[in-house]
Amino acid sequence: MASVPLPVVFVPGGVTPVALSYAPLLDELDGEILPLLKDLEVYAEDAPPAEYSIQLEVDALERAADVAHLDTFHLVGFSGGGAVSLDFAAQHPERLRSLAIYEPARQPGPLILADHPEYAAGREQLGPDEMMVAFTSLQLRPGVEPPPPPPGPAPDWMAKRPDGLRAMMRAFETYATDPELLRRCTFPVYLAYGLLTHEGMIRRMQALAGLLPDVWIEAYPGLHHFAPPQRSRPAHYASALRHLWARAEAGRARSGAGDAGYAA
Repeated sequence: MASVPLPVVFVPGGVTPVALSYAPLLDELDGEILPLLKDLEVYAEDAPPAEYSIQLEVDALERAADVAHLDTFHLVGFSGGGAVSLDFAAQHPERLRSLAIYEPARQPGPLILADHPEYAAGREQLGPDEMMVAFTSLQLRPGVEPPPPPPGPAPDWMAKRPDGLRAMMRAFETYATDPELLRRCTFPVYLAYGLLTHEGMIRRMQALAGLLPDVWIEAYPGLHHFAPPQRSRPAHYASALRHLWARAEAGRARSGAGDAGYAA
């Protein structure tokens, strides 16, 4: 009997749309999974919602899984989408088979902006281009050059990013995942980060790992926040995810959960 493809939900970071962000990884996993691509709600309209919050993103992720009739699923998140995924895991652990995150933009504890008070103070006054330059630089180790912009004119969706990133940063400043809820997440978790990423992010990733009962943390040499492995090392990242998912499915089989991953 043919095996049922694994249900996997993907959530992107705060810049690149989900289909583009995960395209190289999805090519590696073609035919192995049933992917659900969930873009961030902050970009659903021309401007961020007036009452934008991380809870709004978590609730929208839950609705998307319900519409797709996914009772349980594997969740993969990056940056801002990684923070949303982390909070979804804390609030709805019964829905997840596993969680994989690369450098979530928000973790329990002080926000990464605490390492950059000058950015936090001046963010609202920056123009769009200055905003994107500042946002990029605060994610990198000192001396690491930011990636050059892709050739050609900027895509239309890029115009929404400065306001969307501001809205996400404001939301992150007033909200943090409850660490006690994370300690109750017993499903396997894969946390990854790049060694060229800002030291503050790395410290927070390591502290996050200490909250999770079943965690595998991996550091990627030569990568940073703007060279995530789903795009720059898709074969390796796909291999890591297969290992994570196999462990999670084996645990479900031992517990008798089987393939009951789809709602009726």
